[in-house]
Amino acid sequence: MMKFLILFVLWCLLFVAAWPLALLALVLWPVVWVLTLPFRLLGIAVGAVFALLRAILFLPARLLGWKPHAH
Repeated sequence: MMKFLILFVLWCLLFVAAWPLALLALVLWPVVWVLTLPFRLLGIAVGAVFALLRAILFLPARLLGWKPHAH
């Protein structure tokens, strides 16, 4: 919620300073979001693959009774 408030205040300042640029940013933001969506999905997939590899590598230790420490 705080992040949204900061972004809104910054956009308002940009609107006061250069309103055409602020309106362009407002219109282009959904386009940028859609273009970055595949990269975010790829990041989630890569993270899942690393989690799977970690689970596979630590399986023998977990079967022998090792428990991970809480951070």
